[in-house]
Amino acid sequence: MQSLLRAIYPAQCASCGEIVEGDGGLCGPCWRETRFVTGHVCDKCGVGLPGESDGHLDLCDDCMTIARPWSQGRTALDYTGNGRRLVLAFKHADRPDIAEPAARWVARAAQPLFTPGMLIVPVPSHWTRLYRRRYNQAAELARALGRATGHGVLPTALVRTQGGETQEGKTVDQRFANLHGAIRPHPKRGAALEGKRILIVDDVMTSGATLAAATEAAFVAGAADVKIATLARVARGP
Repeated sequence: MQSLLRAIYPAQCASCGEIVEGDGGLCGPCWRETRFVTGHVCDKCGVGLPGESDGHLDLCDDCMTIARPWSQGRTALDYTGNGRRLVLAFKHADRPDIAEPAARWVARAAQPLFTPGMLIVPVPSHWTRLYRRRYNQAAELARALGRATGHGVLPTALVRTQGGETQEGKTVDQRFANLHGAIRPHPKRGAALEGKRILIVDDVMTSGATLAAATEAAFVAGAADVKIATLARVARGP
């Protein structure tokens, strides 16, 4: 059946749509334009750091100056070049199919974070945004990550109770203020987080305000530990 399906619907590059071998990754040119985060990284957000690791846990400038309520974090891509195009297509261009290859990349980057019994929880989307986009890209990524890793997924454990203004053009302080109290445990399903180790998943991290709000909501629900993983991280320029 799989062979027949591949003959009828050959795998395509997740970015440009060219036919590729395998199960829907990236073609050669798109791969070369995509900056995967590897090697020495910030232990809180996963952004790449210069030099080689000396075995100690290091932090980027942002994570040294902004309090992060989660314990560790990783990201798969730099939000530049083709990484940025993939995130924007996933978020705005009706491309939930990107979740499958994206989940494999995130699973590889976040491998050091996984522990037995960990549950995957997506950053929630407000119902008005769901109405416009038809899906929550963080939830699609979380479900695909669950399939890729075998970990359980709680797609509705957290809810976004406020639509909030757009984060674009806001300062870091304004971004955090905009998200204050906007994410809470689900009145019924949030109880499943109590005593659990949680991996919160989102498509992209900029200031970290959304992930911080989701982390704090998970702790309100009784989570024992919270880590985060994203498809891409916006790195501050030099």
